[in-house]
Amino acid sequence: QVQLVESGGGLVQPGGSLRLSCAASGIIFTIADMGWYRQAPGKQRELVATITSIRTTNYADSVKGRFTISRDNAKNTVYLEMSSLKPEDTAVYYCKTMARGITYWGQGTQVTVSS
Repeated sequence: QVQLVESGGGLVQPGGSLRLSCAASGIIFTIADMGWYRQAPGKQRELVATITSIRTTNYADSVKGRFTISRDNAKNTVYLEMSSLKPEDTAVYYCKTMARGITYWGQGTQVTVSS
């Protein structure tokens, strides 16, 4: 059974930093492409960043230069380092992967950027 468990969300002031983690199980993590997405209230879910099995990364324009995606294959975990956070980064952040043609999502972790 595939499971993705996100953690690390919370309340942070504008300009602050957070690190999100997504622990994966039930997949061969070393060959899995992983992604972070987010959904703000009243908006569609959008891509934030992706990382392939060979560590090629891709970022939404809105987070380039502020967010960094990385992976630790020994821990089956993908990270999202977020800095210079803005109120518009407030959203539920989800981890995503695909295995055997099926898309899997984590339960999400809330990030709130507010003073």
